[in-house]
Amino acid sequence: MTTFSLKLTAVVLMTLDHLGLYFPAAPVWFRWLGRGAYPLFLFCMVQGYAHTRSRKRYLLRLYLLSLFMTALGLFLDARFPTEAGYGNHNIFLPLFLTGFLISAVELYRRDRKRGGLLLGAAALVQIFYGLLPFLLPGAGNFSGDVLTGIVPNLAVNEFGFEFIALGLALYFLRDRRETLAAVYLIFCIYQFSAEALYGGFPVQWMMVLALPLMLRYNGEKGRGWKWFFYVYYPAHTCLLFLLARSLG
Repeated sequence: MTTFSLKLTAVVLMTLDHLGLYFPAAPVWFRWLGRGAYPLFLFCMVQGYAHTRSRKRYLLRLYLLSLFMTALGLFLDARFPTEAGYGNHNIFLPLFLTGFLISAVELYRRDRKRGGLLLGAAALVQIFYGLLPFLLPGAGNFSGDVLTGIVPNLAVNEFGFEFIALGLALYFLRDRRETLAAVYLIFCIYQFSAEALYGGFPVQWMMVLALPLMLRYNGEKGRGWKWFFYVYYPAHTCLLFLLARSLG
């Protein structure tokens, strides 16, 4: 499979997941299948990050899209208020953080001084995030999901730091498929255990369904359609949210 076909598969799974999110009458297995969407997007992102001609432009694009999703969420919740709200939809933030840390680790391996400075800058951003309510009094009126869309936080994002760590593993093990598969399976087992401990029905471990597709990746990009995937994400969440609101 090419990255294009993997992304299309992820789009279908993501759409099913969000149908299940916004429409409670939808089959529960929509959400189960949806667990495989983000891992596929993450897999495609690290493959693309390894081959992009400009990582700076790549990261800037992801960060600007993160800002856009933050603004979109604020607008929709203010203009079309509902009990559940639009939700925290910002896939671009954890992808940005994953790419940033990949670059930081690789720079550290080449040049410890420069890499250490970049990691130190990341630490300062985390400190700045924690100080925002004190530095900007109005910041306390916004949720952590909103603030992290502007000042990226490693712990406060849609998928949490554990999925950023998974992204690092997918990148640095991309040429060692057997090891990648083993690490991914361990991650899925952890997800099952973590959710089971809280007494709920474990769901996130079903992301294991994405692994066979990752292992079929043939190293080819396939068709372009780059901007389709960037546009589809906010467009479909916005439309589904508004449709669910109109149906009451």
